[in-house]
Amino acid sequence: MLYTYQPKGVCSTEITFEIADGVVKNVKFTGGCRGNLTAISRLLEGLPAQEVISKMKGITCRPSGASCADQLACALEKAINS
Repeated sequence: MLYTYQPKGVCSTEITFEIADGVVKNVKFTGGCRGNLTAISRLLEGLPAQEVISKMKGITCRPSGASCADQLACALEKAINS
């Protein structure tokens, strides 16, 4: 299933991804640091969603206390719990 998430407090404006059988696929960020976010997307491809959440949750890069990686973890949690 395809999910879309509007991150808060970060440079990216949208995160889309799929979760199939608990595995993360096709992560795409709109906006933000293109190189870093492309690398994150490629590195996470095929990993279990719970593993991605545990690795990314709580990473910060802005005074807001968030990062695009942290917001992806929030998006995955929301998708899993919905």
